Amino acid sequence: MAVALTAAMSTMAQGVAFEPQGTTLEQASVKAKAEKKLIFLDAFTQWCGPCKKMAREVFPQAKVGDAMNDKYVNLQIDMESAYGAPLAKRLQITAYPTFVIFNADAQEIGRFLGGSNAEEFLRKVEENSHDNSSSTLQARWQAGERNPQFLKEYLSTLSAAYKTDEANEVAEAILDGKAETFAADSVLRDIFIRHINNPFAPSFVYTLQHPDVLSGYMNNKMLVEMKTRNVLDGYQRQLIIEKEDGSVTLDQERFDKFVALLKEVGVKETDHYRLQTLITLKAKQKDLKEYITLIKEYLANPALNANDMQLANWAKPFAGTGDEAKPYREEMKAILRQRVEEVKQGKRESQRTVGNLRLSRPTDQLLLMVIDALDGKMPQQH
Repeated sequence: MAVALTAAMSTMAQGVAFEPQGTTLEQASVKAKAEKKLIFLDAFTQWCGPCKKMAREVFPQAKVGDAMNDKYVNLQIDMESAYGAPLAKRLQITAYPTFVIFNADAQEIGRFLGGSNAEEFLRKVEENSHDNSSSTLQARWQAGERNPQFLKEYLSTLSAAYKTDEANEVAEAILDGKAETFAADSVLRDIFIRHINNPFAPSFVYTLQHPDVLSGYMNNKMLVEMKTRNVLDGYQRQLIIEKEDGSVTLDQERFDKFVALLKEVGVKETDHYRLQTLITLKAKQKDLKEYITLIKEYLANPALNANDMQLANWAKPFAGTGDEAKPYREEMKAILRQRVEEVKQGKRESQRTVGNLRLSRPTDQLLLMVIDALDGKMPQQH
């Protein structure tokens, strides 16, 4: 009787019945097999506004719960948690919220992105709960099929599913042997711009060495510069490995190959990518001594130019640190004060915009506010 009552209450429960916090995809798979259900994953982050809106306005609705609870084992995972971060990397989740549907074996059968109202959400869940042609196409790809029409069809499917790494592999296959000629073909140019994210891809290496070829055909130098920067920035972030136990390491072999590639093709910002990777690593490892040493090395390099916003971001790891970090915190404050003084003396100009965003105050004033914060004071208006 108690079991029946519990089941009845569960059925009547309003809203999506998510598994307890900390439930893993592997545990959800065990339950899904036992209950003959699919798995629904809400991949979110704490800072994501649309994620919060879905949790507040959509998931609690009775009609959403009615549609989801009988058919799915529902799972919510913070993709920046110790468990979530490696999972996000494995699933290639880079935008939030991302909703993924798996079969009971935890094999992905569909995904979609972005907040919506309840009706649209349920429609998208239904659309993505039927294994589409991607699994068939994947099998053909793994069997070695490389017919150009098939490759473009498979690339389109991967793109729609936001599977960026697999899309890159297929794009590389399409561009194979065309590194020096693809720029002349508008379709191949589009594939390169949209899908190549591997800095070692021959088409990307050629473009690094001869950027004017692609920018000439596209008549857009800025877009080509943005593409190369995005690929290099994205790969750089992949070099830092955050493990489930909370430890953070550097993929040294890939890092060394990456730096060697940049040097070989003559990328002027090689030291930027090398040092920025190490600075980020030491921040995540909370090794503030080595962190501040690397920042000084960056600032001492005449080929590099850290702007005010970069300095402000570098100061973040010192917020809330204790007495053991005081010497390094003082060094960071000295760096910030020096930058403010350089602006005051006219040696540098303060920033008033970041990209297309106009700042409410010049960045030298922002740096003074950061110094106040590092001193434990309420930021003053400067």
